[in-house]
Amino acid sequence: MSATLRTPEVFILGGYQTDFSRNWTKERKHFAALMREGVLGALESTDVEPKDVQVAHVGNFAAELYCKQGHLGAFFVEVDPAFSGLPTARHEAACASGSVAILAAMAEIQAGWYDVACVVGIEQMKTVAAAEGGDYLGTAAWYEQEAKGIEFPFPKLFGKLGDEYDKRYGLKDEHLAGISAINYANAKLNPLAQTRTWYMNKAHACSRDDFNAAVGGRVKISDCSQVTDGSVAVLLAGRAYAEKYAARRGVKLESLPRITGWGHHTARLKFADKVAESKDAAYVLPHVRSTITDAWRRANLGGVTDVDGIETHDCFTTSEYMAIDHFGITSPGESWKAVEDGSLEIRGAHPINPSGGLIGAGHPVGATGVRQLLDSYKQVTGTAGDYQVEGAKTFQTLNIGGSGTTSVSFVVETP
Repeated sequence: MSATLRTPEVFILGGYQTDFSRNWTKERKHFAALMREGVLGALESTDVEPKDVQVAHVGNFAAELYCKQGHLGAFFVEVDPAFSGLPTARHEAACASGSVAILAAMAEIQAGWYDVACVVGIEQMKTVAAAEGGDYLGTAAWYEQEAKGIEFPFPKLFGKLGDEYDKRYGLKDEHLAGISAINYANAKLNPLAQTRTWYMNKAHACSRDDFNAAVGGRVKISDCSQVTDGSVAVLLAGRAYAEKYAARRGVKLESLPRITGWGHHTARLKFADKVAESKDAAYVLPHVRSTITDAWRRANLGGVTDVDGIETHDCFTTSEYMAIDHFGITSPGESWKAVEDGSLEIRGAHPINPSGGLIGAGHPVGATGVRQLLDSYKQVTGTAGDYQVEGAKTFQTLNIGGSGTTSVSFVVETP
């Protein structure tokens, strides 16, 4: 089994993120403009010529609903005349769409089909009212059985995740509020974060009033990720191109970040079925745990102590609460300890979401997995600016689609 877990080298050359605070509908800009800025920004920031890109992959959840537009791979070709005829594909796995697009690009590089791939994650969500958008998001669950006719179904589903923790181990809302406060504080350090100018502290996150109303059981507004327009693109390469790229820039090949490990699992679609399957397990979502540990094995890491920081999927504070113990930062059910002792903060023992995460930085659904990879690249290259984790050389992501259904994790390293 260990032989199948080896990962041939895939290098990250860099990338680009749009400002997640922008509303592209109010700017009267089409979906194609959002795609264009992400891709051209990545090419410019990496100094890669359009003609060097050999294949492109697009991660997107629901452009057919939000924008009345499918066939998104063809929009990549519209970005530059050099892309005419380029092989492209679009990938969908709910909130893990961007990560699944990365996996596809990695597989092609590892197979030797192509040596340079562009992956762009994209979502334009501010095209409809909140209730309609919430209904669209419900299609990431089993719509007929979990979302149809339910206002804002996903806060309610992730509220049930908190309820399950409460049932098994006990859960205090003050610890969820602590997670929210950390992510908002980190976002203030991120110049591209959606909430960088917003007000939030733990006291406000603990409140339950007209300014922080409940939207799904124990889940309040402060527990939720943001509705976001955004595009993020990264350039990935195999060894042959990476060697030429490094030489052209006058750096050693070993200095280029690479994806050294990955994990990918899909659980049953309905949340109730997931909980029923895990009733005798140590972890509430064991397939998420396996995704994390698979990434460690492929990267030859011993565990979370070998990771300098984490960009995890905090679509709600309950999902980050789950991630804390699933990463092994605490024992199962004891995530609250890491919230209380400062472990999760940028200068803590296990920094989580220095970017601000989905709650602070924003959550353009199809772009989130790519954004997590790009932020990990920034961390291990020391280019994350004010939200830099000091001395970071190994970062890990966790991107989750649905109610813990599709989970993908990457390990990004530099020597």
